Amino acid sequence: MAAAQPSWLNRNVAGMALTSLLADACYEMIIAVLPGFLTAIGVAAGALGWIEGVADATASFVKLGAGWYSDRLGHRKSIVAIGYFLTGTAMSVFALALAWPLVLAGRVVGWLGKGIRGPLRDAMLAESIDPQARGKAFGLHRAADTVGAVVGPLLGVGLLAALPAPSPSAPFRVVFVVSLLPGLASVAAFVLLVQESRKPPQRRLRFWGAMRDLPAAYRRFLRGVGLFGLGDFSHTLLILAAATLLAPAHGAVRAAQLAALLYVLRNVVYAAASYPIGALADRTEKPPLLAAGYGVGALTAFSAAALFLFRVSNLAALAGVFVVAGVYIAAEDALEGAIPADLVAPEKRGAAYGLMGAVNGFGDLGASVLVGTLWTAVSPAVSFSCAGALMLLGALLLVAGGPAPATAGYPPRSAPS
Repeated sequence: MAAAQPSWLNRNVAGMALTSLLADACYEMIIAVLPGFLTAIGVAAGALGWIEGVADATASFVKLGAGWYSDRLGHRKSIVAIGYFLTGTAMSVFALALAWPLVLAGRVVGWLGKGIRGPLRDAMLAESIDPQARGKAFGLHRAADTVGAVVGPLLGVGLLAALPAPSPSAPFRVVFVVSLLPGLASVAAFVLLVQESRKPPQRRLRFWGAMRDLPAAYRRFLRGVGLFGLGDFSHTLLILAAATLLAPAHGAVRAAQLAALLYVLRNVVYAAASYPIGALADRTEKPPLLAAGYGVGALTAFSAAALFLFRVSNLAALAGVFVVAGVYIAAEDALEGAIPADLVAPEKRGAAYGLMGAVNGFGDLGASVLVGTLWTAVSPAVSFSCAGALMLLGALLLVAGGPAPATAGYPPRSAPS
């Protein structure tokens, strides 16, 4: 007899996991090779920081409004599907780019879609399972989307190695076109597999009123998330760091391939760690566990700074930094997704996830611009050191906020089984 399926692993959890796997395969295929492409067309590191930052800021504005608007409408699925369509198609225009403006445009539209779908999908996922299993469900979801983040870069690197290169940028352009296949498949998977129980619309729900009424415990949680986010730079810059350090010994194209493979390693660790961290969170207090993950994030940034300070280009040392990065991203994504549903009532969760997405997005803007600008104006070692200091301060602030009072959560926390 086949083993019984866990009660929390329902159609929605599985459907959203498959959707995210395909979506990540699409855009992580692009992200892994993007630094090499930008180098091939002559775009500097500082411009990459601004591209990442502006895209994240755009997503932040959308997250803030999309979450509230979905609470007001009483449904989310159609909005999420539109978001997946934009994310799955917009960045394929990189195939036509000759300079940074078109890259910026495609990145902004793609992240506009990500901003629309992210908080609404997380709210739908939280509402699809029992509170005692949220850590497992979010951990499995993050693991599945990271499997896509492993498959995508591997496909990108494989295509770079196999395709002819009549010009330095030509193989990259083919990768961008191929990314449309998993991108469109992600939209189909979400539409066909995920079901939604619509709620009564809240026509009188006003934006600022919804934000103001979020619980105090949730607002304290956001302070730590926001400060950490100011140092949580895009890992596209970590790929660029590896490519920069490897280029003198391996050449630009080979260095880009190796850096993308290191990113694959980071994603393998991310996928492997996400579910165990989520399951552990169901048996302990989540905020201290998240603070520990933030501390590992600070270690990642300080380690990257040390690589440049001591001019380390050893593959094993670089791999170690990417492994540590995978651990902290697993903790960050699984736990930041699970905690808001413990603190906020269902009818306000869209606004709560949207506000957290906006806080994270503005942090990403600051972090990416900070690291990219300091990299160009001062040095990579200084840029990553500053990011690490902000990440460490965020971890400390999260711990200083203390545990949420028993009355703050929704529903009250039950003892682990």
